[in-house]
Amino acid sequence: MSSTVVSTGQRITPFLWFAARAEEAIKFYASVFSDAEVLGINRLPAEAPGKEGRMVMATFRLKGLEFMVLEGGPMFEFTPAISFFVHCETQEEVDHLWDALGEGGKDIQCGWLTDKFGITWQIIPDALSRLMGDPNRAKAAAVQQAMMKMGKIIIADLEEAYEKG
Repeated sequence: MSSTVVSTGQRITPFLWFAARAEEAIKFYASVFSDAEVLGINRLPAEAPGKEGRMVMATFRLKGLEFMVLEGGPMFEFTPAISFFVHCETQEEVDHLWDALGEGGKDIQCGWLTDKFGITWQIIPDALSRLMGDPNRAKAAAVQQAMMKMGKIIIADLEEAYEKG
């Protein structure tokens, strides 16, 4: 089944070059995020060189942000120099995204992780910005110090550091 890669009008779109497994990756992301949709997939036609039906390009949307994907071979690799910052409202949302995206990947620090496809995500509760932005610099600094010791961000631990700060 082949469909057309479409654009919904977003003027700047993250474009991800996967060495392989791009279709698996977009299906995985669509299963992890509640507001996700595969918008279109371009596949190799029978007359093209390569494996007929293999996905070449696709577009998908996560939480309102459109992405384009290319499965272009191993010329380039992902690095944490580019990451996707995900705002989370609750600890449950942090836990879900951290566990799902982190499975088969690598925990980094301060809410960062790299998933099994090499994409780096920042899974950050809104509480972190609120607490670190407090005008009481001692409390804000205590929250920052607590965050620096974490992989996955734990809101209750941030709040405890804030109270002690």
